[in-house]
Amino acid sequence: YTMHLSEHSKWPLSSSSFQEVACEESGKDLFNISFYLFQNVTKLSLKNNKITLEDHDKEILGRFINLTELHLNENNITVLNNNSFYNLKNLITLDISNNCISTVHKAAFAGLNQLSVLNLSYNMIAQLDSEIFTSLKSLTVLNLQYNFLKYFHIKSSFKLVKIVLAGNPWICSCDLLDLQIWLNTSSVILENESNTTCTFPNKEKISIKMATDCKTEKTPLENIETSTPAVNLRSRLPLVGKSWTFLAGVLGFVLGTTLLIFTAVKCPAWYHYLMSYRHRRLEENDSERFEQEFSADISSSSVLGTSSEEPIVIFEKAHACGDEEDGFIEDKYIDIYANEEC
Repeated sequence: YTMHLSEHSKWPLSSSSFQEVACEESGKDLFNISFYLFQNVTKLSLKNNKITLEDHDKEILGRFINLTELHLNENNITVLNNNSFYNLKNLITLDISNNCISTVHKAAFAGLNQLSVLNLSYNMIAQLDSEIFTSLKSLTVLNLQYNFLKYFHIKSSFKLVKIVLAGNPWICSCDLLDLQIWLNTSSVILENESNTTCTFPNKEKISIKMATDCKTEKTPLENIETSTPAVNLRSRLPLVGKSWTFLAGVLGFVLGTTLLIFTAVKCPAWYHYLMSYRHRRLEENDSERFEQEFSADISSSSVLGTSSEEPIVIFEKAHACGDEEDGFIEDKYIDIYANEEC
């Protein structure tokens, strides 16, 4: 039995009375999920609205514990935050295609233990890791077609029955190797394989399963991908020899400039000091020369005095008390003094 309920159906109904309780709320320009929806609904369609799946919407979704199928396609959802569908433990099918989703948080699908089909197609997802789906133990079908995926890192333990990857700008380099190995070794079915091709580096559109293995043949992109970091690293880290040469040149320039400035500042002081030193030296030489000449004159005069043969006249005082003539001019005063002494 299937029963379709409108937005305002609020009369009580036992969940065991019907196998399926569907609620159709599509194309009503809803900005939020209505609070008045019947709580025992098992199939809820909210497509073609303007729902952004904010915190208020997540709280209302948590009330639908019997929900097994949820359609939120063609809305305005941009981010899938953690625990967006946490309380929907019986949910089997989740369709959130044709939105503007660009970011999927790691725990966005936490609590969806029974989820089997997940449709994320026709969004704007550019980065995605298989760890996002590790909590989905019952997942069998994953639709990721027509997003912006270039790489998809996936673990070998990831189990699926069918996966859809067409319409993405896949770059078949070593970064896609784990996905290629998983597609070729697991039992998963790659749906629409003919359109799941590499956009670079191969000009021919070949399946990502058949893309060249980077271990056997290096593609031009791989050479770019592997050599570019090395070139960037060498550009960021200059060579040792050149760095030492540059450092020595800088040190030499700094020391030379410092010496030149120091010399220019100290040169006038050194010049005045040198001139004053020469002046003092000249004065000392003049005084020494004068002393030498003066001593030479004295010695020469003494030598001349001793070598001459002129007689030396020695005057002796005669202690005579008589009136003897001594050849001197008489002075009455001297005579009186001399007579008194006698």
